[in-house]
Amino acid sequence: MQLEIDPESEVPLSQQLRDRVVEGIAAGDLQPGDPLASVRQLAVDFGINVATVSRGYELLRGEGLVRTNRRSGSVVARGPETGPPTEAFLPEWQGRLRTLLAEAVAQGVPADAIAATVDVQLARFAAARSTNGMPRPEHPDREAHDPSGGRAPNRAASDRARGPVPETTESTEEDRT
Repeated sequence: MQLEIDPESEVPLSQQLRDRVVEGIAAGDLQPGDPLASVRQLAVDFGINVATVSRGYELLRGEGLVRTNRRSGSVVARGPETGPPTEAFLPEWQGRLRTLLAEAVAQGVPADAIAATVDVQLARFAAARSTNGMPRPEHPDREAHDPSGGRAPNRAASDRARGPVPETTESTEEDRT
């Protein structure tokens, strides 16, 4: 899975990073136990501030999607098949969903188009998970689509491995601080 962020977007880079990882988990590209690239490595790859990547990872940790160990780094902690969400998750998610739906309604999107869009997205995630949910053979090109940047759970091996530089390497003035 290739992470992409848009430095020209009004969405903060840390939120974009969080969103791409969540989408990867939903699609099955990232599964529980999969390692993520180190904060420093992602900062270098994207040409952004380490604090920006740290904020993105902190959002994921706060949601229980990622866990971080100082020795082994950050790994995906849960996914669609790991059981129901925590009770704390649902009210916050419902609030965000209500706001997204309100935006669509306020912009004049018909209710049936909203429902159809939701159905299409859920079907896409399910289709991707059914494709990605099968045992994954080691691919020689795994680093090209792996947000871990080729990092293996073994820290010594992961320090030698390097993934490709992401397509977006620009940064904003805010990220340089």
